[in-house]
Amino acid sequence: MASVNKVILVGNLGADPEVRYTQNSQPVANFRIATTDVWTDREGNRQERTEWHNIVAWGKLGEICGKYLKKGKQIYVEGRLQTRQWEDKEGGKRYTTEVVANIMQMLGRPSEGEGGGGSGGHGAARAGGRGEPRDLEEPYPPAPGGEAADEDDLPF
Repeated sequence: MASVNKVILVGNLGADPEVRYTQNSQPVANFRIATTDVWTDREGNRQERTEWHNIVAWGKLGEICGKYLKKGKQIYVEGRLQTRQWEDKEGGKRYTTEVVANIMQMLGRPSEGEGGGGSGGHGAARAGGRGEPRDLEEPYPPAPGGEAADEDDLPF
């Protein structure tokens, strides 16, 4: 039977990505994004809950994340869940679940000093296969009003 392991998140970066390199010089970026649920409880009080998500981006996508993403930036991330196991200093087994990103899209307006030549558009970065780099999409030309056009015309 077929299965699906797909995660889609829109959230804000909690800190600048940390980029490291494997022994084979493969870049890997690690960062966290926050997503927030807001609702009104039975008494009419506004409630809020924030979830933090660990994101891992490999190869070219990892380099791009390290170069362009900054704390507070809103991004779209698409990927798959993966759980890793390791031993802590006391020899105990530890686990972490993270999103292995294969698509990252910067949202919102570009800040001063960001790439793109002031066009107002943002590009999407993609990785293929098991987190390996595939390619970088060029930013779509700006649509009327300065926002980047998107071939899927997604509302986010």
